[in-house]
Order: sequence, then structure tokens, then C-alpha cells
Amino acid sequence: MTKLFSALLILLMLVQIVRPLGLPGLRKRGDFWKLAAFALVVFGITTLLRP
Repeated sequence: MTKLFSALLILLMLVQIVRPLGLPGLRKRGDFWKLAAFALVVFGITTLLRP
């Protein structure tokens, strides 16, 4: 599941660079770093919750 989620986030970052998603906070191409920060937080939480 983690691999699928990471692949999805990488795909979203690439799409954001090519053509911005238009969501609030993601209207410019340079906002892909927000997706990367979100991914780091999610993976951090995942590693804390895993046994």
C-alpha cells in the first residue's frame, strides 16, 4: 500500500509541474513542493504507526 501511495504522489507531483491541478493551494507549477511536504508527513506517520 505504501508503494502504491508513493507512486500516486510522485505522479501527482509530475502532473502538478506539467499542468497545475487547480486545487486551492495548488494553482501554480511551483506548488508541487506542497505535495512533497504532504508525502513526507504521511510517510512519517506511517512509520510511526507500523509495528
